[in-house]
Amino acid sequence: MKRINIVGVGLGEGTITGDARQAIAQADVLLGAPRLLNLFKGSHARSYPCYLPQEVSAIVAKEEAAEFAVLVSGDVGFYSAAIGLTTALAAYQVRLVPGISTVAAFFARLKLPWQDAVFVSTHGRDLAIIDTVRRNRLTFCLTGNKVNEIGAMLGDVGFKKIRAFVGENLGTEDERVYETQLEALAQGDFPSLSVLLLENEAFDDTTPVGLPDNCFIRSATIPLTKSETRAVVLSKLNLRPNFVCWDLGAGTGSVTVEMALNAYDGHVYAVERRDEGLSLIKENCAAFKVGNVSLIGGEAPEVLEALPPPDAVFIGGSGGKVQAILAAVLAKNPRARIVITAVTIETVAQAISKFSALGLEPEIVQLNVARGRRSGDLHLMQAQNPITILSVGGDNL
Repeated sequence: MKRINIVGVGLGEGTITGDARQAIAQADVLLGAPRLLNLFKGSHARSYPCYLPQEVSAIVAKEEAAEFAVLVSGDVGFYSAAIGLTTALAAYQVRLVPGISTVAAFFARLKLPWQDAVFVSTHGRDLAIIDTVRRNRLTFCLTGNKVNEIGAMLGDVGFKKIRAFVGENLGTEDERVYETQLEALAQGDFPSLSVLLLENEAFDDTTPVGLPDNCFIRSATIPLTKSETRAVVLSKLNLRPNFVCWDLGAGTGSVTVEMALNAYDGHVYAVERRDEGLSLIKENCAAFKVGNVSLIGGEAPEVLEALPPPDAVFIGGSGGKVQAILAAVLAKNPRARIVITAVTIETVAQAISKFSALGLEPEIVQLNVARGRRSGDLHLMQAQNPITILSVGGDNL
């Protein structure tokens, strides 16, 4: 059987391990990116400048050699091409040879331990770093040549006191490792081979439910879902960290924010028809430093078609279209978890009618809250409007 070593070559010539050199020396065929093959110009092996899994698999299949080495940068276990290669080459005898990762090298340069850090990559991926930084003291990032975007995004949501460490061209003659200000990340000129360490001493990894109303920026004309209602709504939504959430009729964004804090590895789509509401949602998201929210201006159900299927939906405002909205939600995902709040009997009746037509039996809770207020030397309980909460569906219950 053909033997294939997938070899992590670290940061280059100075960090190639003895095990890696031996695997490469024994190979009849070398494959990898041109810059990695250049490290072994003197090798007797035939070289192929390719590294995509299917290309590598095709060459291995046609070659009559017994020993192969596929070169990958850094370590085979850290955001590496090795995982795809292992799958593509499953028909052969495959061994992984670890190398010096960018993480190990960079933290060593900084004289810091890295066991408590979290690791993200924006190389060929959407930028989803804000909530990681908010929730963790140390965040290491493979930047994918997006340092300026990362700096701008962190600045836009109000991060000011974060320490930023930059590693440029690690393992090369042009290597630089230094500390800089967050503002400089947004404006500087950085090479494509740059990594970041972001240190947030004020990190907050809590997932609160029912935050106090005075935490939110409000207006006299846009309603706020009160904290007691939010607490029950969030408990009924039963969110998971990776959920895709819709907040329909998002108002000031109080539920949007709590959804985003709980579904921190997911995404929240806040739908609101009023420009003032959209501005408030944006301000409140920035105040809580949540970056996993997209604002959608317009009315449901018309704007829902372009959104990805939701795992959880909160309908806080329906504009009298609750039946059409429910139909749109269930068309996207028949198993979505749906929670509706209603202050009018008509909205409750419409929702129950639609659920019944679909053979669904909602859980119905009516929330009656009284808040204390001072009256002279005494305290009185002042009743709030009753809220009916209907919930149905979901795979996670």
